[in-house]
Amino acid sequence: MALEKLTIPDLGDSQDVEVIEVLVSAGDEVQENDSLLTLETDKAAMEIPSSCAGIVKEVLLKVGDTVNQGDEFIVLEAVSNSATSASQDDRPAEAEVQEQESEPEVAVSAAGTTDEQPVAAAAEIVEIQVPDLGTDDAVEIIDILVTAGDQVNTDDGLLTLETDKATMDVPAPFAGKITELKVKVGDKVNTGSVIMLAQTLAGSAPVKTQKNTEPAPSAASPASAEKPAAASSSTAPTPVITPASQADVYAGPSVRKLARELGVDLAQVSGSGTKNRIVKEDVNAFVKNVMQNGGAAVSGGAFALPVIKDIDFSQFGDIQEVEMSKLHQVTARNMAQNWLTVPHVTQFEEVDVTELEDFRAAQQAQAEKKGIKLSPLPFIVKACALALAEFPQFNVSMHSSGTKLIQKKYIHIGVAVATPEGLMVPVVRDADKKSVWEIAEEILQLSELAKARKLTKEHMSGGCFTVSSLGNLGGVGFTPIVNSPEVAILGVSKTTLKPLWMNGEFKPRKMLPFSLSYDHRAVNGMDGGMFCQYLNGLLSDIRRMVL
Repeated sequence: MALEKLTIPDLGDSQDVEVIEVLVSAGDEVQENDSLLTLETDKAAMEIPSSCAGIVKEVLLKVGDTVNQGDEFIVLEAVSNSATSASQDDRPAEAEVQEQESEPEVAVSAAGTTDEQPVAAAAEIVEIQVPDLGTDDAVEIIDILVTAGDQVNTDDGLLTLETDKATMDVPAPFAGKITELKVKVGDKVNTGSVIMLAQTLAGSAPVKTQKNTEPAPSAASPASAEKPAAASSSTAPTPVITPASQADVYAGPSVRKLARELGVDLAQVSGSGTKNRIVKEDVNAFVKNVMQNGGAAVSGGAFALPVIKDIDFSQFGDIQEVEMSKLHQVTARNMAQNWLTVPHVTQFEEVDVTELEDFRAAQQAQAEKKGIKLSPLPFIVKACALALAEFPQFNVSMHSSGTKLIQKKYIHIGVAVATPEGLMVPVVRDADKKSVWEIAEEILQLSELAKARKLTKEHMSGGCFTVSSLGNLGGVGFTPIVNSPEVAILGVSKTTLKPLWMNGEFKPRKMLPFSLSYDHRAVNGMDGGMFCQYLNGLLSDIRRMVL
């Protein structure tokens, strides 16, 4: 294998062209016509293809450098063709000539028709035509994916057409350089319409193919990577999810192709390249963000907020990067997903728990004998379980179709527990069937398991409703986030002593604020108000819990 230094090809009239993206690194294996780097002129961005297959040994430039025609930019260990050459050299010259004469090459136009003519041995300017659309009707151009000066590879998308059934890309029938655009967005074209002129690369003329009446495959179709561009797929074109027009999006052809393959709307992607240009890593990060934050299938129109760019805070003073624990990362991801996908409503209430607190204080001696700390939480969990039984519309989950509710016949209450590693929510099963003592004991056991990181999947799954109590640190109220697929959560704050007007005078009463957040798709405001009032009644007079 020989080392070759690849050089920048003819750039036309452009001088000192900036490198805005390096697409390979040392050790990468590339094929002929694979894109190696992207340059940006005053008029367009263009990708520089590899002139041969091999392994990248060294990249001689970096993003931000400027280059001109003939500059060396990559050292490549080319794949040896010595064996092939030797076998060809051993054949008699007469046989070689006879073979060439008996199998003439047939060139094909982009429209899909065959013309018997020798393949050009050198670069030439060729018309690119609209392939067979399978219809005589004119179709609209909704996106042009390249500009004059761009280098394209075989099957790279050139423009996007929209029929009354689907959108489809017109792929490049050969590798070369776009020299002139003959159309613009909004124009209508038919089969055979000339859309562009391109300078072919030597030896890249299309191969022989048969005429077909089916539409050419989209560049996003797997078949397009395996068959000549002029050969049509036997199936209908894969619909392209890319929006009707992305003319203002700053991205190169390869990035646009990747976005089409993944069904990503580039208008929603933030660019991290030079001058905010979108690069492949931005598209991949966008898809990862959508999947992690509960977006629908990408091809179905995912919703995701733009990624917030990192800031170099070290410019303002000393900093330290701290890795989030795995639990913290999962919690953050779930919270973001729930906040984005659940339409929250929160109702606030305040309950007089004076009698409950007096009763609880009277039970402390018995609690010590049982080895249990009898906090207000077991009473709250019991009251929530009874409220779910009374209002079963809170004991549901939304079906993914958005047209059905899953009604649960069991009542399991999740209890949020703070641990050094992050928040965990173990579940008290069948809370409606257990006494306050049993619930208190189970909460204690689950809390100890959570802090020791010994909770199992069974401890954490199956919740119908969650209680998040901040106890004495709770302040006057907060807005809890629904723990999807549940549809409601109760946030409990700090009990305080307040004057309450009773029987013609103010009396000191212990007041407990709580807030109920719920998924407004499943629960309406009247139900929320009735749930809060019912819960208020149970906690203000715990005798109602035994009725």
